[in-house]
Amino acid sequence: MDGLEIRRRRALYRANHRGTKELDLILGRFAEKHVPAMDEAKLSAFEEFLGLPDTQIALWIQGHPAPPGVKAAVADVRAFCALNER
Repeated sequence: MDGLEIRRRRALYRANHRGTKELDLILGRFAEKHVPAMDEAKLSAFEEFLGLPDTQIALWIQGHPAPPGVKAAVADVRAFCALNER
């Protein structure tokens, strides 16, 4: 198993074990579908996103403005959940 595969497995675990059930479900399902195909750059951005507090992530997914550094990850998750832009 190479380093990228280890990082993918770690990201899958972190997405499924957030601490809040709602984000476990949202981010876990997103990760299960998308992480296996992520390249190194996309995976790095997702790992950074996973390192942020649940409260912030939840607000951004609900539609509050996200900072530029995580805007793409938030948009990907919102699109996966079929949430329309406000």
